[in-house]
Amino acid sequence: MLTVHKMHFSIFLLLWGWVLSTECRAHRQGKEIHEVYKKGSRPQRQRREAHSEAHKQGSPILKRSPDITKSPLTKSEQLLRIDDHDFSMRPGFGGPAIPVGVDVQVESLDSISEVDMDFTMTLYLRHYWKDERLSFPSTNNQSMTFDGRLVKKIWVPDMFFVHSKRSFIHDTTTDNVMLRVQPDGKVLYSLRVTVTAMCNMDFSRFPLDTQTCSLEIESYAYTEDDLMLYWKNGNDSLKTDERISLSQFLIQEFHTTTKLAFYSSTGWYNRLYINFTLRRHIFFFLLQTYFPATLMVMLSWVSFWIDRRAVPARVPLGITTVLTMSTIITGVNASMPRVSYIKAVDIYLWVSFVFVFLSVLEYAAVNYLTTVQERKERKLRDKLPCACSLPQPRPMMMDGSYNDGDVNELGHYVSENGDKQDRMMVQLALGSERGSGRRKNQRYVSMRIDTHAIDKYSRIIFPGAYILFNLIYWSIFS
Repeated sequence: MLTVHKMHFSIFLLLWGWVLSTECRAHRQGKEIHEVYKKGSRPQRQRREAHSEAHKQGSPILKRSPDITKSPLTKSEQLLRIDDHDFSMRPGFGGPAIPVGVDVQVESLDSISEVDMDFTMTLYLRHYWKDERLSFPSTNNQSMTFDGRLVKKIWVPDMFFVHSKRSFIHDTTTDNVMLRVQPDGKVLYSLRVTVTAMCNMDFSRFPLDTQTCSLEIESYAYTEDDLMLYWKNGNDSLKTDERISLSQFLIQEFHTTTKLAFYSSTGWYNRLYINFTLRRHIFFFLLQTYFPATLMVMLSWVSFWIDRRAVPARVPLGITTVLTMSTIITGVNASMPRVSYIKAVDIYLWVSFVFVFLSVLEYAAVNYLTTVQERKERKLRDKLPCACSLPQPRPMMMDGSYNDGDVNELGHYVSENGDKQDRMMVQLALGSERGSGRRKNQRYVSMRIDTHAIDKYSRIIFPGAYILFNLIYWSIFS
């Protein structure tokens, strides 16, 4: 029993010795690895020593000269000394007028409204001036750029758009405002604006017209004695995007001008003008207005070839063309301002309406004369049996283009060539009594009214007159 306990104790000691030896060996290997990494190989030690030595001595490649404008420890307000000056007053107050240069880049011309007589434009408006109060030291002569938060703390020109209806500065994703300051105090102030301004349009030649609109820029508070507003690079100060286009207009040109504006209560102000000329595309109106109106006029002429007794065919045709012309006129005027003068399109549409209306009146005249003719012939047929015993007088023709003929039972004359002509017989009884025993002498005069000839003449007169009108119209307005 004692022998067994001794064996167990010997085994426990062996195991304990083996564990201790393993831990000591692992600790010694880790210490050696740490020493090797710390000392490193010879090339590695040389590179580390060279790098540390370069930092100590200063390398011309790695070392940059400090710039106070880029220092994160300096606030912009402290650098520009904003708190040391009163920026509620313009630069150089009490001295000559401060020159403020302006240039504009037109981003888009969004819309032109004839009804409201205005246009909408998006542009980049940039101002240039010098404010020595904003000068700062800089070794590299590098500018500082800020967003719109600093604009509220310094002086900026108070520009506004004359005759503007609506305007706003874009604020997506932040306010589209940029301020750039040079070390010598020169300032660039840029903002992105969309403005809707008034445009006085003349529609006397609409839709064959050309419109000229202007966007006017002016200082609101400072007269020419305090602020001199000018185009920075003359006519080159206005830049436009080549992709700008409008559906109804062709943009012919952009140009700039400068004038003085006078207000009786405040004085003279410098005013800058952005002028642009627009020429309207005519093809849309040819398809929507001129061609339909011309087709309605030509459709009204079809009734001249329809028999005058076909009342259900001719009357609806005339009424349909009249109503269609009225609809076209109403549609054109609905998209136009209510001006007090006549437009070019009004002349064309109303003359076309008159031609259509005259074609209806032409059939009314033909139908009336035909009815009168038939009534007279009916009366003549009733009187012919009583006058058959009288000697047949020689008829008197009102026009000499027809020969004498006989009267048939329908009251028509038959010419020598056998053609039947419509005539109205008017019997004029001229009698004079020369005593109780004398017989009454009667004469019969026949007068011919050819109602069919009115349609024949209308087939020539109406198209000829309308073609002549078109020649005169397009020669004047095109």
